[in-house]
Amino acid sequence: MARTIFSSDHEMFRDAYRAFLDRRVVPNAEQWETDGIVPRDVWLEAGAAGFLAFDVPESHGGPGVSDFRYNLIVVEEIAAAGVMAAGAGFTLHNDVTLPYFLAYGTDEQKRRWLPGIASGELITAVAMTEPGIGSDLAGMGTTAIRDGDVYVLNGSKTFITNGINADLVIVAAKTDPTQRHAGMSLLVVERGMEGFERGRNLDKIGLHAQDTAELFFTDVRVPVANLLGTEGHGFRHLVNNLPQERLGIAAAAVSHAAAALDWTLAYTKERTAFGQPIASFQNSRFKLAEMATEIEIGRTFVDACVVELNDNTLTAEQAAMAKWWCTEMQKRTVDTCLQLHGGYGYMLEYPIARAYLDARITTIYGGTTEIMKEVIGRSLGV
Repeated sequence: MARTIFSSDHEMFRDAYRAFLDRRVVPNAEQWETDGIVPRDVWLEAGAAGFLAFDVPESHGGPGVSDFRYNLIVVEEIAAAGVMAAGAGFTLHNDVTLPYFLAYGTDEQKRRWLPGIASGELITAVAMTEPGIGSDLAGMGTTAIRDGDVYVLNGSKTFITNGINADLVIVAAKTDPTQRHAGMSLLVVERGMEGFERGRNLDKIGLHAQDTAELFFTDVRVPVANLLGTEGHGFRHLVNNLPQERLGIAAAAVSHAAAALDWTLAYTKERTAFGQPIASFQNSRFKLAEMATEIEIGRTFVDACVVELNDNTLTAEQAAMAKWWCTEMQKRTVDTCLQLHGGYGYMLEYPIARAYLDARITTIYGGTTEIMKEVIGRSLGV
């Protein structure tokens, strides 16, 4: 089915971004997987080329383009370039953290931070999850108690993407520990603040090039000027941005599933068994047909959701539907693709093996499949 959501400008951007990945990312991805992190100079190159923080206005040094179709192209090209190219946390920077600065930042905060966010000099992260609380954000133990013109921040966070590289971390904390959701606020913690320490770069099943860290806060004195949004409204601010975050995950899931299918089509057409290509067996054809159909369904729904996001009409329920279905579809797809590769699919030299490992997190982060179904179910009045 022909896609109609992209213009010639979008396709020109796609070509430029693909060239950037081919030149700067793909040749180095193997080393970054080994290192467990992407060098900061890659961020600077991406920023200089206009590949970061699309929504940042030109007056603050950004591209000034509020169109999520560009974000969609980024995830599609990262997937097409190969699973390891996902190591740079550009999508979290562009899709997840930037909207908080744009929606809730003061004029002074925007002048202070947006130029660096757009240039790649200031890498961003958001710190919500804590050890032991999972999706129960209201149960967090991190506190930020007001003391004159600062908040004294204490606590810890875990599973933080960009956690090692980040210069600006949006930290969810309880400014009123007696409350649950109503007591939560968002503070921007900056690199170098006394008492802010990074733990280990976590050793994950997949996504090895993406730095994921533990963060620790011990009596960090965060200026009140670094409060993002309204005190006590932190949970509301987080919820407001979740549809875009979840749509971005859904888009990536479809894109990575499509890449896995492409590799598998090529492999099964070339690999023979019993004197004929693996793809020619009925079971293989049926599996390939099923995967192609589900990917098309997912892509069509994601494209429609992107249009609605651009029109400010995307609902939390639609985003939850896209997130749970597309990520579960990705998981099914890469599993089937690995099976069709046979023993070679289990070898890490083949991209499908790494895709299998990387895909396992997508039904968990950004809200688990079970949480997505809760969101949808409650919207149905059940």
